[in-house]
Parts: sequence; C-alpha cells; structure tokens
Amino acid sequence: MPKPMNVMVVGSGGREHALVWKLSQSRHAEKIFAAPGNGGTAALATNLPISDTDIPALVAAAEEHAIDLTIVGPEAPLAAGLVDAFTEAGLKAFGPTAAAARIESSKVWSKNLMTKYGIPTADFQRVDNPEEAMAYLSRLPDGPVAVKADGLAAGKGVIMAADHAEAIHAAISMFEGQFGDAGRSVVFEEVLVGPEVSIFAFVDGEHVSAQVSACDYKRIGDGDTGLNTGGMGAYTPPEFWDHELAETVRTTIMERAATAMVAEGCPFTGVLYGGVMVTAEGPKVIEFNCRFGDPDGSLVLPRLDSDLLETCLAAVEGRLGEHPVSWSDSSYVSVVMASGGYPEKYEMGKIISGVENANSAALVFHAGTKITDEGTVTAGGRVLAVAASGTNIREARASAYRAVEKISFEGAVYRTDIAERAAH
Repeated sequence: MPKPMNVMVVGSGGREHALVWKLSQSRHAEKIFAAPGNGGTAALATNLPISDTDIPALVAAAEEHAIDLTIVGPEAPLAAGLVDAFTEAGLKAFGPTAAAARIESSKVWSKNLMTKYGIPTADFQRVDNPEEAMAYLSRLPDGPVAVKADGLAAGKGVIMAADHAEAIHAAISMFEGQFGDAGRSVVFEEVLVGPEVSIFAFVDGEHVSAQVSACDYKRIGDGDTGLNTGGMGAYTPPEFWDHELAETVRTTIMERAATAMVAEGCPFTGVLYGGVMVTAEGPKVIEFNCRFGDPDGSLVLPRLDSDLLETCLAAVEGRLGEHPVSWSDSSYVSVVMASGGYPEKYEMGKIISGVENANSAALVFHAGTKITDEGTVTAGGRVLAVAASGTNIREARASAYRAVEKISFEGAVYRTDIAERAAH
C-alpha cells in the first residue's frame, strides 16, 4: 500500500471537482491540491493559481509541494506534453504522453489508427482546403455529413451537417479559424445511426481495467436541439447496455485500441474514453478521448468502488493488472446548470444560492465557479453539475431535478429532459 501521499489535480472544471472529491475519500491522500481548481475544489483542496497548460509552473508546484502523484483532468495539458515534462523531471503523473494523447488531439491520427488495426468506426476522409472538401463531397450522394475539426476544440469542434451545402459551409468556417488551429485540417465522416454511449476504463499499456458506461447530452436544448456544448448532462448505466454489448465493446474497441497503441510505440496510460454508436452493424467508434468526460465524470467517479488514488498509482507504475477495478451498480443522473447564452456569449459573476440545500439530496460539482467576498459566483459557461443516485434511473433523475430546483443564479439554464428516455 502507498504511504500517505500529496496529490495534485490539474484542471478547473466539474470533472476536476469530482476527481478531488473522490480523492478526498482515499485513506492514502495526505494533502490535495488543485491547479487552478474552482469554487468547489477550494472546500476540499488547496487551490493553486496556475493555468492547467502552464506546464513549467505545474512542474515547479509539484516539486515545491512534494507532490507524489499528479492527476490530469483536461485534454489540453495532456496534448501539450504535461506527462512527458513531469516524467522528465522525475515526477509521477497520471495520464497519457503527448504521443498517446493524439488518440484525442488529432482526429486524423485516431481515425488512421482505427483503420489500420481494425477498430470499427465510421468511414471518413481528411480534407485540407475548401477545394478538397468540394471534390470529396461531389463523389457522394447528398445527405447528412459529420464535419470535425482535426484538433482539440473543447468538445465543440463537431458539426452535424444536414446536407452537402451545410457541410461545405461548416468546413470553410473551420478552415477560416472558427476553432483556431484545430481546424487547419477537417475530417468528413459518415453519420452513424443508433444510441450513443461513452465507455471509460483505466489503462496501463495493454491492460484495460473493468469498464463503465454512460450516456451524455451534447446539445444545449431539450430534444437535442441547438448548438453543441461540452455536455449538458448524463446518466449511467444506459438502459440498452448488456453483457453481450459490453464484451463486444471491450474486445473489439477498448482492448484493441490499447494493443494498437503499444504496437505504434506510444502505449496509453490513463483513462481511455471511447465514444461509441451502437449501430445495426454493431458498435462503432465515433471518437476516442484521453481522459474522463465532463459531465460524465460527475456520475462515473461516484460509481467507482475502488480507491481512485490506488488505481491511478497502479496505472502509472504498470501494476493495473494486479489491481482489480470495480464499479457499483448504482444509477446516477447528472444535470448541468449553465450560464444564460452558453455556449455563445454569456455573463459571469452571478451569485449562486441554494447549493447547501441541494447537497442534502445530491452531489453538486462546481465547474465554472469562483469564491468572492460576496459568495460563490459564476465564472464560466457550464457552472454546476448536479448528480444524484437511485436504485434505478427514474429515482436518480427525480432526485437530480429536485436538487436542481433548489439552486439558483441569474440567467441559469439547464435541460429538462436528461435521462428521460431511460426513466421507465
């Protein structure tokens, strides 16, 4: 067993609050730090005012505070090489190297990996300019197309075009900088049909832990209308998830991906997140991510029965095969409360009230918040993730929405249909 350890969580969202919350339950956690953290992590950890992409400052903080293990929440610092820098400095960090993080940071690299190693996925084509885009689409019958920025775009770099005209417009917007450098290359992808599911597992090279599944909601409005966001809610387990589907996903997607990355010379350590569509032909990968989801983390981490600190340390040290990971059978529903106007222009600094009342019936994870002299205020687009449990989805959903109704801040918006389809 590890000695009492100082741990640092990198990031500032709801996922990072959930990580800090789960770490606070570990008997091995001595001191917990969050960099930069938020209004929620401040109650459980020492917040350090360091950007999650300021890697030199994070290395210096880890050395200054004698951090034994750093757990990286978001994708940007992983893609920028945080784990590589920590390893070079002789520090332990949980997450993939920059080379392994390409499974998320480059749609083109990830799709090529899937094609090479027989991981089921949608047909696709990379294009680098409007002329290539028009030439490719001219060879296809008109219809829906998924248009994806190649690089990282904070979960918003996917546009589901209804036809070729919309697809061309979306691609040109990306080439012209809608998502910054992420759109220098664009991927056109076949639109898959079926229920979508997110799968999470701890990985240390070829070993893949027991997995857990959830369903999330990416559009801002009820009925999956409006703009894509970083995620407006989620539930677990999915109503269609069964042993046969779980085994197929595990063997043809999760384990095959881990083995492929070892073969490519960039073994994956961290949390592998498979976004999968369950089609009539079987499960196919929409995309891979290299970390816990957000808001998925707000309900997946509460289902983790294993000690998070022990599990992350075992992965970093290559001992995951000797450390069984278990997940509870509980149902959870998480509802995101966002600032009015999100994911476009929104105001911040609105006072949040009622969280203490909601905490009696649910877990309230802070995302875009900060503590001021006036109290806790909004400091981002997605403000809170309110997660509640139950013996089934219906109970969990009712508890989550009761808790949401106890919380208020000016302009608050949230979807009212999270997990509705599964609450039977």
